Amino acid sequence: MNIARYISSRMDGADTGSFTHSVTRIATVSIALGIAVMVVSFAILHGFREQIQNKIFSFGAHIQLSRYDTSNSLEVAPISEPELRRQLLRYPQVASVQSFARKTAIIKTTDEVLGVVLKGVSEKYGPSAMRQNLVAGKFPTFADTAASNDIVISRKIADKLRLGVDSSALFYFIQQPPRIRKFRVAGIYQTGLDEFDEVYVLGDLRQIQELNAWPDSLVGGLEVRLRDFQQLNPTFDSFYQQLPYEIRVEKITDQYAQLFDWLQLLNRNVVIFLILIIFVATFNMVSTIFIMILERTKMIGILKSVGATDNQIRQMFFFRGLGITLRGLVIGNIIALGFSALQYYFKLIPLDPENYYMDRVPIAWSPVVFALLNGATLAAGLLAVLLPTILIARIKPMVAIRFD
Repeated sequence: MNIARYISSRMDGADTGSFTHSVTRIATVSIALGIAVMVVSFAILHGFREQIQNKIFSFGAHIQLSRYDTSNSLEVAPISEPELRRQLLRYPQVASVQSFARKTAIIKTTDEVLGVVLKGVSEKYGPSAMRQNLVAGKFPTFADTAASNDIVISRKIADKLRLGVDSSALFYFIQQPPRIRKFRVAGIYQTGLDEFDEVYVLGDLRQIQELNAWPDSLVGGLEVRLRDFQQLNPTFDSFYQQLPYEIRVEKITDQYAQLFDWLQLLNRNVVIFLILIIFVATFNMVSTIFIMILERTKMIGILKSVGATDNQIRQMFFFRGLGITLRGLVIGNIIALGFSALQYYFKLIPLDPENYYMDRVPIAWSPVVFALLNGATLAAGLLAVLLPTILIARIKPMVAIRFD
């Protein structure tokens, strides 16, 4: 039988009603609240970052390919799709390739006029990622026979132009000769990001091909979605070096650098916040063990007088601190996982989309982050337990026995 572990377990019941018992409960609560706040914070941060990134990826995938154009215009010269698509699909990290084209237009309704960018998309090679942002109506079904007159507009554009599902609007395209098209609003999307919601209208790619007199093989560009976002930089380098020189290769992180910089800043702030939480929990554990040693000074002296070594006594308080830490971790994880599950499945806490880009507090599960947080808290707690036990070696048996 391990004597140190046995005495440590007996100390738990003997402390009931003492000052040490109160401090121990405070330390347990401190660790439980600390790990609960950390797990929930990371779940929310990870969910928030994941949703924002998905909204951005729905408009531009991970990498965009287009023809070099010195004018920096949204309307660029076309590229030939079939050969470039075949070349891209040879890369094992490429999950899908979608074609697109953009064309500026002016929408005119009975009362309002608004400049927008019509983005033509195709679902020939799979469903559009924009479907996830739909809040009303439905996404247009693009037939194989003719260009569809159905479009999807943002909630902001719909409010400005007073349009709803099944409403019609005239689009004026400034070109030679000028063209007018009448489109029907089939659906309304909302991302919460002004970079998209105030600018883009989604429609059939073939409408832009017809307006520009392009054959089916020509498109404005290609959007490449990768199997793993972490492979963005290596894949970008491969594209840049191996694709034809006239093809512009752009990373989504460069196109919307301000959004990704903002997400990176959020990561730093949360990390600093979590370090402070771990520090407070560690300080509470150090204080608890110090108080336990002071209250058990006479017991330490007696144990030393009957032959107990400093290492054995140190193990007693180590096991005591380990028990407090593990109890706090279990309670904290139950609280954190319970809250996260309730929010994930029942969406109890709403948000204002105008300020937070989404209508509810997001939750994302990451077993790796969960394990790392628990491991870091356990390591900090055990380190905090070991530091005060250095005091045990300085306690003299004769002095300790007379200690009151």
